[in-house]
Order: sequence, then structure tokens, then C-alpha cells
Amino acid sequence: MMVVEEHADAAERPIVNAEKRPVYPISSVGNALRLLLMFRDEPRLRLSDVSKSLGVSTSTAHRLLAMLQSYDFVRQIEGHRTYVAGPVFVDLGLAAVRGMDIRVHARPILADLAALLNETVHLAQLEGKNVRYLIGAEGANALRVTDRTGQVTPAHTSATGRALLADLPDERLEVILAELEAEGVDVPALRVELEEIRQRGYALNFRPDDVASMATTVRDQNDQTVAAINAVGPTSRMYQRDQVHVARQLHAAAAKLEAVLRTVPQS
Repeated sequence: MMVVEEHADAAERPIVNAEKRPVYPISSVGNALRLLLMFRDEPRLRLSDVSKSLGVSTSTAHRLLAMLQSYDFVRQIEGHRTYVAGPVFVDLGLAAVRGMDIRVHARPILADLAALLNETVHLAQLEGKNVRYLIGAEGANALRVTDRTGQVTPAHTSATGRALLADLPDERLEVILAELEAEGVDVPALRVELEEIRQRGYALNFRPDDVASMATTVRDQNDQTVAAINAVGPTSRMYQRDQVHVARQLHAAAAKLEAVLRTVPQS
């Protein structure tokens, strides 16, 4: 079951549930948790904001932020005393999405897409800087790409992964790009390609082993990207096909899955 929290006005969302307060609270832990919840409603927080909202000294607020920063829950904007949510927030959101069985909802849609295109298709999600293939369906062609369900590959090396990277929030994307640059990846070229994907609406990849792939993303009812759908096949067939036609079918399948996800009850 998909668990999605409905966004409400910050004033209507209590920071702490008074009925669930522990008998023996630990103030430092409580302050850290309250601070995390502040980032739920505010994209940027200054050190003075944290100190005032928590009712603690500036030095205490700084120590709390430093601890959260050491675990990547928050990130300080370079040269400023301003903090934003860190990459762990995104990872936790994706983990929650993985907690629902999105595969159940996607399976019939992927089966229809595979039959329509007569190629192998997949549903995948981002895991850090990698992409994991959750479920797949194969077309009927004798020569076809094998289902990659369960495999994990570097996101920047595939159409599926690059489609997901292109939809990431800037803060999370910059963390991944910094890691890739340290590994010797041509990040400037990747940036250009990610922008092309955003403009085009889908990702393309042509592998050296004569395999071509196209992918587009799937969003939930809060307009957050939660997965990607791809179609992959021999380059000879993909070249002969109209890429616009394949892209339209991918977008149609993604729209069907998004419509299903919007009907899943929220908890």
C-alpha cells in the first residue's frame, strides 16, 4: 500500500503530538526531532531561526545543526548561516515509497506496454547514485533484451537512471554530481544531458552492445518523482521505430500508473 502524506498548511501541522509525549523525555533528542520537522515546512532555515523556534542558545542550535549535518540530514549553504534539507531526507522519502508495493500497481501496466511495443520494459527507482530495477516485462520478439529485475547499476550510465537524476531536487542532485566528479565522471557533459532530458521529457541511451533504451519518470499524488519506466531493445529495431511514438507510449504508461497511485488510500 502506498503511504503518502497529504500536504497541509504549516500552521495546521503540529510540531509535536502532545498526547504521545514520553514520560521521561530527552530534551536534546526532542530538540533534534523538532528541528527536523521544521525542515518539513521551511526549505531554508537560518541559525537564528532555529535558535528562536527551539528556544535554545545560538551555540546549542549550532551544535544541533552540526550533528544533523554530519549525518547528511541537513546541508549548510556555503558562505552563509543558512541550512537546507540534506540528501538523507530524499533517501528517506524514496525508502517510504519503496515500502509500498508499487510493483503490484505497475505490473499490469508494464505487461500492456511490453505487448504494445514488443520490447522489454522495466520499472525502476533511484537508490543514492544508483538505480534499481524493481520489475520488468518482456516482449515476444525472439531477439530481445533480458529482464533486469533486481539489478543495480550506476544511474548516470542508463536512460532510466538519467531520467531519475534529471528530476531530482537541486540539493540532492548536487551531492550526487560531486560524488561522480570525484570518481572521474564528466559531470559538465552529464549536466548538459540532464537539461536536455528535462526539455525533451524523456531520456535516451545507446549502449556499445547495440542496445538502446528510452525512459520517462512517474510522479506520485504530491508531484514527487518516485520511479521511472523504460523500454529497451536492440538498436536496430529502436532506430527503425519513431522515437516520438515510443516516448508517447512511455508517457501514457507513466500517466496510467500515476492515476492509479492517486487512488491509493493515504494513511
